[in-house]
Amino acid sequence: MDREINAVAAIAFRDFSKFTHDRVRILATFIFPALFIGILGTSLQSNLSGRVGFDFLTFTFTGVLAQTLFQSTASGIISLIEDRESDFSQEMFVSPISRYSIIIGKIIGESLVALVQGVGIVAFGLILGVSFEWGQILAVLPVAIVICLLGGAFGLLVLTNLSNQRSANQIFPFLIFPQFFLAGVFNPIKNLPFFLWALSRLSPMTYAVDLMRSVFYSGQPEYPKVVLYNIPIDLLIIGCMLLLFITLGTFLFVRNERNR
Repeated sequence: MDREINAVAAIAFRDFSKFTHDRVRILATFIFPALFIGILGTSLQSNLSGRVGFDFLTFTFTGVLAQTLFQSTASGIISLIEDRESDFSQEMFVSPISRYSIIIGKIIGESLVALVQGVGIVAFGLILGVSFEWGQILAVLPVAIVICLLGGAFGLLVLTNLSNQRSANQIFPFLIFPQFFLAGVFNPIKNLPFFLWALSRLSPMTYAVDLMRSVFYSGQPEYPKVVLYNIPIDLLIIGCMLLLFITLGTFLFVRNERNR
C-alpha cells in the first residue's frame, strides 16, 4: 500500500516538476487564454454586451477558465503516450506498481498543473478588469477540481484509443477544439439548431463550462441568461460522465498495458 501511495505521489510530482521546467509550455499556457479573454472577450464585449444583456468579458473569462482546466488535464493525461514511448518513462511502465497508480498519479499531477494555470487566468482577468468578487473565486475552487477530474477522465478515455504520439497530435485537437464553440466558451449556446444542440449536449466540456458559470453567477441577475442547467443537474451529468470515462478508460488502459 505504501509503495502504491509513494508511486502516485512520485508520478504527480514528476508531472508538476516537468511543467515548472518547461518554459515553452508555461508561455503557451498563459498566452492562449490571454488572447482568448483579451482579444475575443474585449471585442465581443464592445459589440454584443448591450444586445445580450450581460457582460461578455466576464462571460468569456469564466468560459476560458473552465476550458483551460479541462483541456490542460486532458492533454496531460494523453501525454502518457509520449511517456510510454520515451526511454526514461519505460521504467515506470515495467516497474512493479499498479497501472491504476499510474493513472491516479497522472490525473493528480496534471490537475495540479491545470490549477496553477487557473490561478494565472484569474490574475490576468484582474488585469483586464473582469468584474468578480473573491467570494466567487473561492466558490469555484471546488468546481475547478471537479472540472480537472472530468478532463482527466476524458483524456484517459481518448488515450486508450490512440496507439502513438502521431495519432494523438492528429486526433486530440479534432476532439477538443470543436468543443470550444459547442460548449459555449466564447458564445451563448442557449438557442442552437437541433444538430448543433445535440452535439453541444454530448460535449463533456459543455457541462464543465456550465457548472463553472452556475457557481460563478449564482445569485446574480445574469444567471438565467448565461447558465443552461442548475448546479445539481450539471453535477449529476458530470458525475455520470466521470464514472463512465474512468471505468471504461481505466479498464481499457490496464488491459492494453498488460497486453504489451
